[in-house]
Amino acid sequence: MRNIMNQIFWDNEIYQWAIAIGIIAITFIAVKICKLVILKRIKIWTKKTKTTWDDFVVSLIERAIIPLLYISSIYFAVSTLKLPQKLVTTLHVAYLVCVTFFVLRIISNAFKKFIYSFIEREEDAEQKEKQAGGLIAICNFVIWILGCIFLVDNLGYNVTTLIAGLGVGGIAIALAAQAVLADLFSYFVIFFDKPFQIGDFVVVDDKSGNIEYIGIKTTRIKTLNGEQLICANKDLTDSRIHNYKRMEKRRIVFPLRVVYQTDHKVLAEIPELVKDIIENQRDVTFDRGHFSGYGDYSLNFEFVFYVLSSDYGVYMDKQQAIFLEIHAAFKEREITFAIPTRNVFMQNQENQKNEVEMSLNN
Repeated sequence: MRNIMNQIFWDNEIYQWAIAIGIIAITFIAVKICKLVILKRIKIWTKKTKTTWDDFVVSLIERAIIPLLYISSIYFAVSTLKLPQKLVTTLHVAYLVCVTFFVLRIISNAFKKFIYSFIEREEDAEQKEKQAGGLIAICNFVIWILGCIFLVDNLGYNVTTLIAGLGVGGIAIALAAQAVLADLFSYFVIFFDKPFQIGDFVVVDDKSGNIEYIGIKTTRIKTLNGEQLICANKDLTDSRIHNYKRMEKRRIVFPLRVVYQTDHKVLAEIPELVKDIIENQRDVTFDRGHFSGYGDYSLNFEFVFYVLSSDYGVYMDKQQAIFLEIHAAFKEREITFAIPTRNVFMQNQENQKNEVEMSLNN
């Protein structure tokens, strides 16, 4: 038996091959038992918890840690054997590539999970997750670039020249793509500062509509006419934006004008009359109402009230209901609305001539 174990096979004795195979077999069995027993129980426990981070850790173990353990067991088992130098170097490079891949995968998934867990605590989480897609893609790209540089450095290559080359290339790219980078940085401003979000109704200069999509370079707005307006992110961050979605209530100021022939008693009752009409409406708050001045052709009143909704349709419905009630109340009390008029007073020419002659005789 000892003679058999001492026999040489591919420059290694049989017992050395047995040790390598034993390391692989024991590791595979141990990992499999842990996966079927321990990890299964942990999964049952994580389903009972409210947080999702424990489920995320379990999924990372299944998708990254366990495959890495299998690969590591094979690599260290083979490392106990005497192999040609080229094969050893190839296996070392392959192992470093695998380790780097799974480590970067863990980092990128952890970063993605952190961003999404932060977004989940806010309102309109689904829309914000779509908006965060561009940010996650850019950060993952940076993570993988840095990981590749780290891998090249561990393989024994001088990365100083590579980093210097990337720096010079980055400057050249930045100069050639200033507009793109400006929009990219504006995207970060929109994401973190949140001047508007998907679904918000905004007015930009003379254009208005709902935010439909926020991308790395452009933002798309669905206008009231139905067409899609595509704006560069930089143009939006440089503009004055009116965000009506965040309006908690709408303030309405409107005048009422009645004719000068209106009786004084009726005139004094108008503010209280209009106040009662406004306060009878639901989701409406009366602010003030006053006799505001004497006009060229009318006696002027000014009233202010708030509609407790940011929805434009609700705002118009409430305003219409109040105006109709005012019209009906004024008609019932025979109060006349003033319209632009001009009274011209004329004298009879014969009477005017007689008056002039009498003044001369005197």
